[in-house]
Amino acid sequence: MRAPPSADHWLGTTEQGSDVFSQLLVGARVSIVVGFAAALISAVLGSAVGLAGGYYGGWTDRILDALENWFLVIPTLPLMIVLARLLNPSLGVLIVVIGLTSWAGTGRIVRAQVLTLRERAFVERARALGARDRYIIKTHILPNTLPLIFANTVLIIAVAILSESALAFLGLGDPTQISWGTMLENAFESGAPSAEAWWYVIPPGLCITMLVLSVALLGYLFEEFINPRLREQHE
Repeated sequence: MRAPPSADHWLGTTEQGSDVFSQLLVGARVSIVVGFAAALISAVLGSAVGLAGGYYGGWTDRILDALENWFLVIPTLPLMIVLARLLNPSLGVLIVVIGLTSWAGTGRIVRAQVLTLRERAFVERARALGARDRYIIKTHILPNTLPLIFANTVLIIAVAILSESALAFLGLGDPTQISWGTMLENAFESGAPSAEAWWYVIPPGLCITMLVLSVALLGYLFEEFINPRLREQHE
């Protein structure tokens, strides 16, 4: 039985009598796990593609660059919907789908950075001393791209959280898990908006908005910290 907020239920109850506040706390765990795990997959895949394409160049770079362009051009949300529909809905599937469809931006940024690093004097010196490509990438290239990768990964976390919420709201989330997206889906399916049950709709929507904005702000602040040009623009 749906009921408004009270002393026993701070954010009211659902049509089944479940406590909305408890669902909100459980849903936060799922949304955050999906966001961080999907961003990690995206960061690893994008970094690997960007490092390989930017450092080796030639046909390797052309093939990987074409792959990046394909993922950048194709609409991300429809691709996520298709992949999530083809696979069995689960938390793992959502993480993999979001991670595999959001790596191209990281790959493009890392590639651009590597193209400049591979021409630096310290890299040329390492080559002249006989250092292998793997050693150069691990010792000289990757450490200089890590701050950029980290800043971009923080922004991807926000995108992943929003993507999970959108997929769950469309009924493509894990049916065995409660997330903020599934809370919104259940609220709309039960007619909560038309019944003016605001306590069932506003809290999860507000939590999604605040978390995404907070993570995105952290990403922008970190990017400004590691990029002197951005700092100069704001001074």
